[in-house]
Amino acid sequence: MKVLKVTKENTKNILNDLLKRSPNHYDEYAGVVQGILDDVREKGDEALFFYTEKFDHCQLTKETVQVTQEEIKAAYDKVDDSLLTVIRKALVNIRAYHEKQKKNSWFDAKPDGTILGQKMTPLASVGVYVPGGKAAYPSSVLMNIVPAKVAGVEKIVMVTPPDKNGEVTPATLVAACEAGATHIYKVGGAQAIGALAFGTESIEKVDKIVGPGNIYVALAKKAVYGHVSIDSIAGPSEILVLADETANPHYVAADLLSQAEHDEMASAILVTTSEKLGEKVQEEIAGYLKTLSRASIIRESLDHFGYVLLADSMEDAVEVTNAIASEHLEIVTQNPFETMTKIKNAGAIFIGEYSSEPLGDYFAGPNHVLPTNGTAKFFSPLNVDDFVKKSSIIYYSKDALQAIHEDIETFAKAEGLTAHANSIAVRFEEEKS
Repeated sequence: MKVLKVTKENTKNILNDLLKRSPNHYDEYAGVVQGILDDVREKGDEALFFYTEKFDHCQLTKETVQVTQEEIKAAYDKVDDSLLTVIRKALVNIRAYHEKQKKNSWFDAKPDGTILGQKMTPLASVGVYVPGGKAAYPSSVLMNIVPAKVAGVEKIVMVTPPDKNGEVTPATLVAACEAGATHIYKVGGAQAIGALAFGTESIEKVDKIVGPGNIYVALAKKAVYGHVSIDSIAGPSEILVLADETANPHYVAADLLSQAEHDEMASAILVTTSEKLGEKVQEEIAGYLKTLSRASIIRESLDHFGYVLLADSMEDAVEVTNAIASEHLEIVTQNPFETMTKIKNAGAIFIGEYSSEPLGDYFAGPNHVLPTNGTAKFFSPLNVDDFVKKSSIIYYSKDALQAIHEDIETFAKAEGLTAHANSIAVRFEEEKS
């Protein structure tokens, strides 16, 4: 890990370094992705199955692309009871947290004859992308499906790449069934995003696409935005630990590595007012790397995107923390709740030494689909609001409109929109005759 003093110049350089990991910096793949999307849009299932065979080495047909109830039952037989129990416990927490995010329609009726309000309507259909390949992430299945289910989305379509035998990871299928997916298809990559965005003979178009994926999936989501809505363009994982001299270096090191193991592009940053803590954390990391199974990935991640940032004061430490706007932020200071009140930019905030980041990944309840690459400055975690749309409600009685119609006409004429003015004026023509 690079050890640097917190300065404006160093902060600027770090931000530039971290932004290089953004999918927006991989436009060399955009042409390939657009070609796949165009093919799926024009040729439907033919292109979808072609690319599935090309990239996943699996032959599909209209009859085999959708996961059957028999396949789901077989998946349950293959998943350990202990994992199923944990999935169900996590579901309770995730569902309870997101239930608190629900908002009702509201109407405000006044004595003057006006009614204003807002009508909340769930999206009709949502597509959830789940990565396949070497790793299975049933936790991501829960985090993407549950808020949609809580919002009231009726059709939740999950897509995930099959293996060469046309099978889907059992834990992924079980998590999807438990969370409430209504349709599951064995397709992945940019071609799956195209199918969800444009529709094919086998897969109906959805209104929104959510879920993480590789660079091809991220660029495909970016390309189809506008045809459908999307959640975000997710970048590599990141963690920032804000700590003072009271922090336990053994814990801090473990937490930094919990994100560095995701992939070589992940970022792990310690911001601290204690040089001694920084040194001890580095020593602890060296010890952990002798035993962790993904040590080679962690080393590359820390070499490129790992930092120990030494601040002269907690105020400086908070300032650089807000500038980085990390996906995951752990606060391990003497007064962590007080420190938390000064944080403006973070995807998820973990407070105190027993609130380590994996708690949020798997079990606590808040969503682990979080803004990355500094986008926590203007984006929020995935939530129930992402799966509803809001309609404004306006009602005026004749008397209510009569009281203000000349004001509206004046405004419209000032903008040169005489038809707008006339639309109001015609309702009171008799008054001028």
